[in-house]
Amino acid sequence: MAGDSDTDSVAAYLDHLTVERRLAGATRETYARGLAELARLVPGVAPEAMQPHQIRRAVAQLRARGLDGRTIARTLSSWRGLFRWLARHRGLAANPCAGVRAPRVAKTLPKALAPDEAQALLDRAPRGALEARDKALFELCYSSGLRLAELVGLELAQARSMVRDGEIAVTGKGGRTRAVPVGAKARAALRAWLDARPGLARPREQALFVGARGERMNPGVVRQRLARWALAAGLGRHVHPHMLRHSFASHVLQSSGDLRAVQEMLGHASIATTQVYTHLDFQHLAKVYDAAHPRAKKKR
Repeated sequence: MAGDSDTDSVAAYLDHLTVERRLAGATRETYARGLAELARLVPGVAPEAMQPHQIRRAVAQLRARGLDGRTIARTLSSWRGLFRWLARHRGLAANPCAGVRAPRVAKTLPKALAPDEAQALLDRAPRGALEARDKALFELCYSSGLRLAELVGLELAQARSMVRDGEIAVTGKGGRTRAVPVGAKARAALRAWLDARPGLARPREQALFVGARGERMNPGVVRQRLARWALAAGLGRHVHPHMLRHSFASHVLQSSGDLRAVQEMLGHASIATTQVYTHLDFQHLAKVYDAAHPRAKKKR
């Protein structure tokens, strides 16, 4: 950018994200990358001096580069955050991002496993302590619809109540706490993991799920292990933890039709977020109809 003053304002804003807002390191790095991109797209201009037409041109350049609407929206969000902070702490008169929008993002339905795929995935027998841990992770994710961050954040003390009561209280996005059920097969997998855990966990480690070094698991490792597990189970497609959460929601909704209960178990603040699963359910019903209804079958 233009000089030390604008570099200092960006650095001060990033410090604010770390110290005052206490954002995770990965989130802070996402903001930092977005602001570095802004410096490249609008060179030689301090953030305090940027104008709306420059921001619009920068967004157009991102679009011309072939970036999708979701990526551009994340980048634009990092810019808006900086300008809001400048208005509050450095007296910026107007936010140059005001009124600037990212390209519309096409809505895509979440991918879910079919019930028989979920069964094939989770019926695979574990070999050794690490796979006992993996099976407990995946069973719990599918049984209770937990987010990946919620899974790796579980504490050892919570496992005992899960096994005993068949229920767990988790704190999700926005600090909202919800109670979710834990199915019988997930409880059995947890018991097997608890038997194997002492051979892996470091002394006094309180995380329920630990990695090969005996410390709390990294989310990236869970993704890698699930992808490998799905391959070994013969699913023939990439499976990620959020797909198990989607599968949980879709299968419960197909069986119960209770959208409000699914919303509560997923921890969605708005039922509008949960309604996407009604589309998944309709897709399932449409396939059944096409396969079974005599007037739906295509002429051959």
